Order: sequence, then C-alpha cells, then structure tokens
Amino acid sequence: MSDRVTDAGSSVPRIPASAGALIFDAAGRLLILKPSYKKGWTIPGGQIEPDGESPWEACRRETREECGLEVTAGRLVCVDFLHPKPNRPGGVRFLFDCGTFTDRQLRAISLDRNEIDEHRFVAPGEAAGLLSGPVRRRVAAAAGAESCRYLEDGRPVSTVD
Repeated sequence: MSDRVTDAGSSVPRIPASAGALIFDAAGRLLILKPSYKKGWTIPGGQIEPDGESPWEACRRETREECGLEVTAGRLVCVDFLHPKPNRPGGVRFLFDCGTFTDRQLRAISLDRNEIDEHRFVAPGEAAGLLSGPVRRRVAAAAGAESCRYLEDGRPVSTVD
C-alpha cells in the first residue's frame, strides 16, 4: 500500500488502519478467532477499506464477514498508533466494545472458512495468553476502562489521559 495518494496534483499522506470488535457472551467471556493465515488467536476485525469506509463501518463489516455476527452498537474503547517498522507499515488500530450478545445472537456465528479455522469464548485472563501481543495489549488496556484509551505501539502514553 502506498503511503501517499495523489489527487488533483496534491499529495496526501495515507496510513493503514484497521478496526476490531470485542464481543462477549452472557458469562462475560470474549469471542476470539483462530485465523488460517497467521499464528495465534485474534478478535473479529480487519483492515479499513480505502474507499472511505469508517472505522465503525469496518468493524461491523469485518465481524459480519469473519463470523457472521451483526454488530449494531458499540463504544470506541481504544486507539493504538503503531510506528512503522522494517517488517510492517505501522498505522492506526481502532477497538470497539460491541457488548454482550445473547445466546440466540451467538447461534448465528458462521465462520468464513477461507480466513477463520475456529472460534471460542474465553475468560479475559485466558484471552491474554492466546491473543497476539499487540491485540492482547489493546484488549487489556480497554478492559474495564470507562473512557477510550490511547496507546502507541500497544502501550499507554504517560502524557495522554
């Protein structure tokens, strides 16, 4: 992905962005997914489309595509800026708490078998041992937070409340 887009002679910087969903069952367990294309576990979510899709729209679309759940409400709980590194372009990650789903809603889970091998619900403490480092840090920062948390590279910034 190019980090700059030229439109009518002007150059506008672009950075990759993605959005994820925290979805809980009635017992307070977090939905996690096992992607087929990488190691470890993650939460529903993915890249924001460059056609003007918003972070919230991406969260809803990716959740629907990956596991068949319709997200209708959410609260932004974390924004994480990742500095570029030689092996990744960096970018911004948005995390939404989409609340507790009923058993009836969760029966609609239908995995996209091209991307997701399996799913499970785990207690937040167990999730910490299964999620990849950046996702784990975002989920941990957002858990129980009353306001949106701002992170850089998955860590709180001391000068930002």
